[in-house]
Amino acid sequence: MAFFGSETQHHLNPHPHPEPICLHFVWCDIISFELLYISDISALFMPQITKSLSQQAYETIRHRIVTLILAPGDVIDEGALRDELGFGRTPIREALQRLSLEKLVMIVPRRGMFVTEIGMMDLQRLFEVRLEMEALAARLACQRGTEAHWTKMEMLLDSADDRIETGHESLIDIDEACHRIMYEAADNKFLFDSLTMMYALSLRLWHYSLPGVGHMATAVAEHRIILDAMRQGDETLSYDLMAQHIRHFQEEIQTVMLGTS
Repeated sequence: MAFFGSETQHHLNPHPHPEPICLHFVWCDIISFELLYISDISALFMPQITKSLSQQAYETIRHRIVTLILAPGDVIDEGALRDELGFGRTPIREALQRLSLEKLVMIVPRRGMFVTEIGMMDLQRLFEVRLEMEALAARLACQRGTEAHWTKMEMLLDSADDRIETGHESLIDIDEACHRIMYEAADNKFLFDSLTMMYALSLRLWHYSLPGVGHMATAVAEHRIILDAMRQGDETLSYDLMAQHIRHFQEEIQTVMLGTS
């Protein structure tokens, strides 16, 4: 299955590269790795860890790509990143290799590195996989989650009430943190790694479509209903509600990016 950068599709790129780079990616080449990224919001509710320089570089560059500061198709200049971010060669290179595994960076031999394009056809491919895996995570979280997980999520959602008027960004952080808590509660490393990677790809689509999507308060409200179902251990309801949550997001993104309704 092709990921962002497939030569068979049109790309959305606010800063088109004069020579589009095409690269095929295969799902099976994704290896499992531990992702330690912690958003500003979720860090308030998770144990603090000492981050390596490589981890810090990874988080910083990932944020820039996901929020489109580094736009789809942009050339990645290692030297400029070292100067701007203050990290050495090794942390920057390790971070970029990791982002390549997450399909956010393309490494093209003899040509350089580029931020992966956003492919139109990949939109459907991404969501058809993510919908099933997110719903599975909700079902597993019902089986394996603890009250500590649900209390942590409840605290995040309660904090959303004070952030509704502050705009999308704070609520996006809360949405991401809620998903990560559910991934942890599902207690499956392979599912955690895959969903974390897919969430980052979806989040970039979210930022790309942000001016045209509905208010994030709706997504946060859906998390409250999902939380109640998981807390009660209702696997079927949790599965269905999470699938519906992802489907709503997909429909909004499609409306903006594809001009559908």
